[in-house]
Amino acid sequence: MAADVRAFIELMRPKNMILAAITVPLGALFGLNESFTAEQSLAVSVQVLAVLTFMGAGNAMNDIKDAAIDAQAHPNRPLPSNRVTVNAAKRFVAVLWIVSFASMVSGIYLLMQDDASWWPLASIYLVAVALMLTYDLGPQTKTKGLVGNVSISLMVAAVILYGAASVDSITRLSFLVAGVVFFTNLAREIVKDCQDILADEGERFTLPMKIGLERARMFAYVLIMASLVCLYIPYWKGPFDFGQLILQTPAILVLIMLNGPLFRGEDVLVSTRIRIAMLLGLLGFIVTMYV
Repeated sequence: MAADVRAFIELMRPKNMILAAITVPLGALFGLNESFTAEQSLAVSVQVLAVLTFMGAGNAMNDIKDAAIDAQAHPNRPLPSNRVTVNAAKRFVAVLWIVSFASMVSGIYLLMQDDASWWPLASIYLVAVALMLTYDLGPQTKTKGLVGNVSISLMVAAVILYGAASVDSITRLSFLVAGVVFFTNLAREIVKDCQDILADEGERFTLPMKIGLERARMFAYVLIMASLVCLYIPYWKGPFDFGQLILQTPAILVLIMLNGPLFRGEDVLVSTRIRIAMLLGLLGFIVTMYV
């Protein structure tokens, strides 16, 4: 039983969900520009659950759809390794969707109780659902290369705005932080497509297949530079002081030093470092707020 539980948790891809657990309250903090009240803490906690189960459902749906590809590219994942059956995975996805939707509705109720605007929360959630369903089902944007990369990156970045919406406080800073997350995640998705170019043959038509591995990697680096611009603006134009930019040094160094590994085609290393840089950048913003 313990092994089964671990396999289901792995199906949700908990490493990716760590970012969600951080970005929901981060979006709320930047929207408010102050600490949470007890009521706001409850509202944010409920939406953390909504996002975690949403992402878990999406990741599990993705693994169900990609079971044949993963048998070659990632044979140790729960479905290819037969630690979870497809039917069990589908039931698990249904439970996650129910919990996620119920949590979002609870958020609407809490906002209405405070006479706050609830429609941004509902709108972001519904747009994310549409992106998720069209990614794996619908027109299957996942198979369309860059379009699918953009869709998944929009969903990840929207978590920041969703966190702000949970306390009815979406600001310009929220959009800039969402921009950092969007561009870094999009770069990572492209690098992952470079890594999986052989396994994706016949299943997807990715950017590396269209323009070649070298150009795709350089485009990923351009996106990384765009994320640095979004990272820089809050310290240049406010609300933070320019001197506080030093707190983002770890994230900045990790990102700007990716050029070499990208040129050498070290896709696994680059993908891992982009994720680390994203976490460091978000933590840098948190530290900035309290220094």
